[in-house]
Amino acid sequence: MVKRKIIWSPRAKNDLFKILDFYYKRNGTKTYSNKLNASIRASIRLLEKHHELGVKTDVQNIRNLIHGDYDIFYEIKGEPIEIITIWDSRQDPEKIDIKAK
Repeated sequence: MVKRKIIWSPRAKNDLFKILDFYYKRNGTKTYSNKLNASIRASIRLLEKHHELGVKTDVQNIRNLIHGDYDIFYEIKGEPIEIITIWDSRQDPEKIDIKAK
């Protein structure tokens, strides 16, 4: 299987930062944020070789990789895979917009 390159959209980078920052502020330490960051990135690295690991969504070419309470939406763009957004699934599902930009 071909190893694909992972690229992050600015939105996905911002989403991950907000999630990690929330736990840092809530817990007063970076320990949990660091562990969560490492585990999310490990799940995303699986996509390099297993790009169809996520569940198909209603939006064409966009898949959803579930990681605990987080949904990692990504698009397969030929060779690269773009992480579109990371969504905390405990939020109101009506607010999510996963359309590729």
